[in-house]
Formats: sequence, C-alpha cells, structure tokens
Amino acid sequence: MTEVHTQDPAPLVRRVRHELKLRELEVSNIDTLSPGFLGITFKGEALADFTSLSFDDHVKLMFGEGDEQVRRDYTPRRFSREARELVIEFAVHGHGKASDWARNANIGDRLLVGGPRGSMIVPPELGWHLLVGDDTALPAISRRLEELPEGSRAFVFMLAGEADRRDFASRARAELHWAATNDELLAALERLALPAAQAGFAWGGGEASLMARVRQVLADKGVPKQHMRVSSYWKRGVADHHHEELS
Repeated sequence: MTEVHTQDPAPLVRRVRHELKLRELEVSNIDTLSPGFLGITFKGEALADFTSLSFDDHVKLMFGEGDEQVRRDYTPRRFSREARELVIEFAVHGHGKASDWARNANIGDRLLVGGPRGSMIVPPELGWHLLVGDDTALPAISRRLEELPEGSRAFVFMLAGEADRRDFASRARAELHWAATNDELLAALERLALPAAQAGFAWGGGEASLMARVRQVLADKGVPKQHMRVSSYWKRGVADHHHEELS
C-alpha cells in the first residue's frame, strides 16, 4: 500500500449549518433510471428558500402520518430554485417502506421533506478526490462528479449490479472501477496508489460493515482523518437505520 504524505496544509473542509425546515412537496415527475432506481421530482413553492450546497447533503423524507410515519435519509440529487424542483433518486430493488412508497408513487402524491441541516463543503481545487460507495451512494457520487471542475482528478470505486451501473457525466479526469462484491471492491481500493505529493479528500457511503472496512483501508493508506468522510447509509438487517458518520 502506498502511504499518503502531504507536504503543504490542504484547504480545510468547511461545514455550513442551515435553518431546519419542514416542507410539504408534491410529486411532479417519475423517471425510471435503471431496473433498481427511480428518479422522482418533487415540486412546491416551499422550495423557494431550499439550500443544498454539497453532494454529501441529506434530507429526511417522511412517509405516512402519526405512529405510522416512516423517516428516511436521502441525497438531494438535483435542485432548481427557479423551477422549485428537487430530484431524489430511490433504490427500489429491495422491499422497504421507503422503496415501496417510491415504487407505488403517482403524480400528485405529497410528502414532507426536512433539512438539510447542514453542508460539508469539500474544496474542488484539491489534488484528488476519492469516491467509494455501494449502489445507495450512486446519487451522491453522480452529483459530485457532475460538480467537479475541469482538470480535477477523481478515483471512483463503485459496488453495483450490472443492471444499475451507469455512465457518469463529469468534466473531471475520472478513473472508474466497478465491483460486483465487497471483497472485489476492497481489493481494488487497496491496490490504488494515491498521489503522494498532493492533498486530497476521500469520501465513502454505503452499507455499515462495508464502510467500516473502507475507512480502515483509507487509514492504512495514511489518509488523514480530517481529509476523509465515511458514512453508513444503511445496515444489513436493520430496517430503520439512519445516516451515520463513521469518520
């Protein structure tokens, strides 16, 4: 494994807090992105002051009412203040209350959206960007690659089935590695030689046990704790697991 040594201090990640608001929105469009993903567009005047500054943001979607209400964290995939539209991508290859809701959604359906509470701003001018995730991280990684400026260098390691793999739009120089199993993903990540003379940022999102192993690989490579963020989006066998930062 190649250790990473940074000669100059890198720009610090900046965290911005937002006023927490609940917004009632309406489904205005539904797109089938792949066999396992739907892109649902929500619309409403309540989005006039909505803010999402980072690909790592998450909002809380609330389905149902009273004791039956279900809350789940999702990435704002795309947002237009002018159009008052927010796009969320739903993984629907499993069976859970949120995926079932998305699978059965119709134009005009309404739900509550809370947040985001804050944003983590990762400087785009860093020497490299490492993005690691399973299929639940596809929306966040897709957004990040779209937002990186021309000339940026990105290393992308994705765990997803063949049917849900997608072409990423990006101006960055991106090296993409698809994996079919956890072990295959981790082995490819271990082989990666990060630029030793440049400071960068490593990001990971996905299943809890996999992300714990990803975090360890990054630590073994010498990536400083302040230059990585690894989060568990879900946990195998736990229905109501919420987004949790591991680093």
